[in-house]
Amino acid sequence: MSATYSNPRIDPTQGDADAIHGHVRWDPSKIAWVGGMLLLGVVGSALTISPSAVALFIGFTAATLCFGHSLGMHRLLIHRSYAAPKWLEYALVHFGVLVGLGGPFGMIRTHDLRDWAQRQNDCHSYFAHGEKWHRDLLWQVFCSIQLKRPPQIQIEPAVANDPVYRLMERTWMLQQVPWAVSFFLLGGWGWVCWGIGSRVCISILGHWVIGFIAHNEGQRDWHVEDAAVQGHNVGYVALLTMGESWHNNHHAFPESAKLGLKRGQWDPGWWVLSALARIGLASNIVLPDQLPSRPELVSLTPTCAR
Repeated sequence: MSATYSNPRIDPTQGDADAIHGHVRWDPSKIAWVGGMLLLGVVGSALTISPSAVALFIGFTAATLCFGHSLGMHRLLIHRSYAAPKWLEYALVHFGVLVGLGGPFGMIRTHDLRDWAQRQNDCHSYFAHGEKWHRDLLWQVFCSIQLKRPPQIQIEPAVANDPVYRLMERTWMLQQVPWAVSFFLLGGWGWVCWGIGSRVCISILGHWVIGFIAHNEGQRDWHVEDAAVQGHNVGYVALLTMGESWHNNHHAFPESAKLGLKRGQWDPGWWVLSALARIGLASNIVLPDQLPSRPELVSLTPTCAR
């Protein structure tokens, strides 16, 4: 039995699917990709440091994390928490690809598999971030899991058959190249090393750090009964994560476009989305009070009761 909320891409009646039994194996593509970015980002950046390169790193990292990972990949493509014009959707998801974690289809499948596993009564420690930090780091950054009986994930045809998304998926690593060429022409190798290598490295490693912490410690307002893994709010990195670190809120209301739900829970992604809505570029925004009640969701604080 799993918690009542079910991912729309996974048929909850797949009774033979198993979130526990599987093997974590080295992933050659991850090793090559992350290893190459580490070489460019650590060695290359150390040899080419300059104020302009560091400024580019800070600005472009913030832009890809906010517009791309948070607004494009997570809140829009994966959860459909709001709607946007197709040209803007493509642009936001492209920025999400530039973060360096994967293409649109790969990100959907990775997210949905972890989300599904965490909501089962028990799951493999790979999904729970249940190992010591150094082992979990190796697992998440350089390995992949192969479940013996994984669930079938059916990406909606409107996305799966979209030619733009299909191209993004096939070329997700190569999409760094036009930006790298532009950076080289504008600022030389320093801009390439900092704007591509260091940015991708810090985004990948930062994604792992927040995921590890948010599934192991932090404040909680909600408890999801019958779920193997609970999310935790990690407020001290809310600005750096564009609001994504309010992970207990997200476990409670996965479809919500707003992640910082209480006063003082800063959510830069929500601020930008609100601005887009004011100028007519975002609509059909989903909020917690629009979602149906879930019997497995229990409030841990009186102020959060629905």
